[in-house]
Amino acid sequence: QVQLVESGGGLVQAGGSTRLSCAASGRTFSTYAMGWFRQAPGKEREFVSVIGRSDGSTDYADSVKGRFTISRDNAKNTVYLQMNSLKPDDTAIYYCAAGYAKAYSSSLYDYWGQGTQVTVSS
Repeated sequence: QVQLVESGGGLVQAGGSTRLSCAASGRTFSTYAMGWFRQAPGKEREFVSVIGRSDGSTDYADSVKGRFTISRDNAKNTVYLQMNSLKPDDTAIYYCAAGYAKAYSSSLYDYWGQGTQVTVSS
């Protein structure tokens, strides 16, 4: 069992930056691939980024590539999402998730955080 708690986000001006954190409980954090997803009002939840369990390999949605950076610190049981050059279209609730393999589909993740709101003003 893994519990995930996101933090960070809030209100940010367009062009600005913020960093999300996701702290995980349990001793097996390093055995999970960690993903970030987001859901805007009236839209389906969508993949943002994922980082592998041990090799640290990363993938990004085209919409955030070059602007967002995912990283993890296994010693702190934490995954981060650095978000730069933010746009109003990035406004959404951001969720972190843990799964046994890197995946783009939310259905392949076993554990989810409660989400944190990011609002980008124009």
